Amino acid sequence: MSDVNKTVQKWLCSFKKATDFDSWGQLVEAIDEYHILARQLQKEVQSTGPSDFTEDQKKTLGKISTCLEMRSASLQCTQSKDDFKLEDLKTLETIIKNLLTHNKQFPFDVQPVPLKKILAPGEEENLELEEEEDAAAGAGSTEAFPPRAPASQGTLLPRLPSEPGMSLLTITIEKIGLKDAGQCIDPYMTISVKDSNGLDLNPVQDTPVATRKEDTYIHFGVEVEIQRHVEKLAKGAAIFFEFKHYKPKKRFTSTKCFAFMELDEIKPGPIVIELYKKPTDFKRKKLQLLTKKPLYLHLLQTLHKDS
Repeated sequence: MSDVNKTVQKWLCSFKKATDFDSWGQLVEAIDEYHILARQLQKEVQSTGPSDFTEDQKKTLGKISTCLEMRSASLQCTQSKDDFKLEDLKTLETIIKNLLTHNKQFPFDVQPVPLKKILAPGEEENLELEEEEDAAAGAGSTEAFPPRAPASQGTLLPRLPSEPGMSLLTITIEKIGLKDAGQCIDPYMTISVKDSNGLDLNPVQDTPVATRKEDTYIHFGVEVEIQRHVEKLAKGAAIFFEFKHYKPKKRFTSTKCFAFMELDEIKPGPIVIELYKKPTDFKRKKLQLLTKKPLYLHLLQTLHKDS
């Protein structure tokens, strides 16, 4: 089996796994799988390098990704008027299976999610290094860098449906302390939940851009709903907070620092956690504090338990 066929087969298996969870009523697991597959398809759609897929096939992948997100949204908001039904989604299974030969019209009137540059962890640091090297050689050109990917509205998700005996965690990001807080342009946070190997357990979320700055603090005041019940988080998992800001000279968004919270730190009330230097170390092996100054990330935790 060729590499491209293996890729399509992997997507098909993920799709079946997600729709199975959905049909069994395991909504939390279904939402997770839909988000993960949608993200994988989007990465292929947005890839600018050599691709095994034609532009038409990429458009189809983009539309499938949109449908996955729509179904996920329907599961999270039962009052939604734009309900995207499971039986409708299941009709896409044949399209995924026959992606390489599919030439029929897409069955739903949807559009691919607008293109947005997806930077892998550490990639923005590589871009910075490359630009510095080019500049030293007299060949620097900011036009070579990807255009700004606006995150002003954020991508925060609603709280999951409650389950008896299970706890859901809401984290309010109150503020972050930075010595150059006033100079950060369009600052926001990316929140992810990673296992001990640094792999995503939940959909990644971005806060809206923070607009209030005061002395050495940037104030967020936003609530983040962790997209998995606390009792279902894998042993050794951690919740990561990456502080990002826009660099106009380099024309991309960069990670400035990060923080994380381990499972034994999950408890109701305020918590202050330390900031570490980039690149983000999701495996937590080589951590370096950002500063010796008393500057931290300030959070408030709220647990919701359905008894």
